[in-house]
Amino acid sequence: MSIWRRIADAVSALRQGESLTTVFDRLRAPPERSVAFTIAVIALGAKMAKADGRVTRDEVAAFREVFRLAPEEERNAARVFDLARQDVAGYEAYARRIRAMFGEGSPTLCDLMEGLFHIALADGAYDPREDDFLARVAEIFGLPEREFRALRARFVPEGRDPYAVLGVAPDAGLEEIRAAWRRQVRETHPDVMLARGVPEEAIRLAERRMQDLNRAWEEIRAERAA
Repeated sequence: MSIWRRIADAVSALRQGESLTTVFDRLRAPPERSVAFTIAVIALGAKMAKADGRVTRDEVAAFREVFRLAPEEERNAARVFDLARQDVAGYEAYARRIRAMFGEGSPTLCDLMEGLFHIALADGAYDPREDDFLARVAEIFGLPEREFRALRARFVPEGRDPYAVLGVAPDAGLEEIRAAWRRQVRETHPDVMLARGVPEEAIRLAERRMQDLNRAWEEIRAERAA
């Protein structure tokens, strides 16, 4: 059964009047983590679209920045998006339920934030309201400020800093920087990400992250060699 069929089943199980946040309480078991991850990205993506005042026809295209989404599965993704957009529960309630589902400090929450950055930048622009939204979600998730800055440095072109991308100080020694780069490369391996709940359909997150990490390391190494 495809992940999109499992998502449809999870949403269909909602009873009359239940919020989509209820789904997060039902998907705590490890086998369902990939379903939970996908619903979380779509649901918070919907709340973010509402927050910046732009709900456009490019929404499904934005999800394709994160997930492999077959045309026949667009309806299931769109249903989750619409439910979240119409839900009276605010995005902060969603973020708290998602944090509780994965557990505070879980690296999957950083993966999820990465998916939201993909969606935010899918139209080539980064609205200040999107930045406020993402910063608040990261705060609720308990994501360290350094990790949030690293994500923003990777995705927002203006002022991109390779040191921020790797989460190291500009005056750090080269070996310390190399160690940070290697550790993050290991954590970005597709098998590692799959093990912590990122679905196969979203493994392109690893591809983009690996490119960004390697580019940052090469830029720093070239700068130090000059």
